[in-house]
Amino acid sequence: MRSHGVVVAVLAVVAGTGFDVSPKWPTRVQVFVANSGSDNVTVYDTRLGEVVATIGVGDYPTGVGAHPSGHRVYVANESSNTVSVIDTRTRSVVATVPVGANPFGVAATPTHAYVTNFGSHDVTVFDTATNAPVKTIPVGRFPHSAVAAPDGSRVYVTNNGSDSVTVIDPTAQAPVQTIPVGVFPSGIAISFDGKRLYVANTGDDTVTVIDTGGNRPTATTKVGNAPLGVSVTPGGRVHVANTGSDTVSILGPTGKLLDTVKVQRMPEGSAAAPDDSFVYITNTGSDTVSILDAESGKPAGSFGAGRQPEGVAVTS
Repeated sequence: MRSHGVVVAVLAVVAGTGFDVSPKWPTRVQVFVANSGSDNVTVYDTRLGEVVATIGVGDYPTGVGAHPSGHRVYVANESSNTVSVIDTRTRSVVATVPVGANPFGVAATPTHAYVTNFGSHDVTVFDTATNAPVKTIPVGRFPHSAVAAPDGSRVYVTNNGSDSVTVIDPTAQAPVQTIPVGVFPSGIAISFDGKRLYVANTGDDTVTVIDTGGNRPTATTKVGNAPLGVSVTPGGRVHVANTGSDTVSILGPTGKLLDTVKVQRMPEGSAAAPDDSFVYITNTGSDTVSILDAESGKPAGSFGAGRQPEGVAVTS
């Protein structure tokens, strides 16, 4: 296996989607899913309850990251060593950025995007205004995923081959600290207040909780088999996609295991809506995306994606 975001009583059901549409959302939310097997991105509109676009990108798209403004989405194309920049309003590719070898994860601050290059053991930084690469930052071995602090003050990168997280200072565009975690750290997420990081360790079936104040691990929680994607809701619930057990582990803010939910085959990506409505889980083995209620964790439906969906990002 390769390891390289109060319901009303009456709901309207949209035919063919398996998804219950409720008026939980204060804004329109779009879900962007990278389909590594079909070289495209599926766009799902939550207000309409349907797929509204399929966007062709580079070869073997994996990770997806959203700009804080919601106006851009960045897709890492692992086999073509590029990042596709998507305008979320026109749902079209507006730029293609060359990066390092085998890019996988993308995180963005208001001014820069950070791309983990799994094959070259570094991070490409490019300007989000011009889409021009400005720096290459060496990190640990086989960097997998990245996440930016909500205030843009730090970027965190999981190093799959070094069992660590690299902390990058965006002002200096340089690493400032390395945090030891579990075995084969893959997915990473940060709480909406920026105080905690959650790292999915694929090799030992755990999640490491890190206090960002001192950048020190505070808890290690056993989850399902081969955890990969992880996301945090605004309410503080952590959703971990366990690709080896076809489940999602739900944790509380401190890392306590609250529940385990069955989903479809080989869940890999995890993304939470910014309005605390739903969580989206990509199922690589069934070409679908499962939708979980962010508060209860209960399944709320699913929709079809392209072949082998992996990364997922939500914008509003």
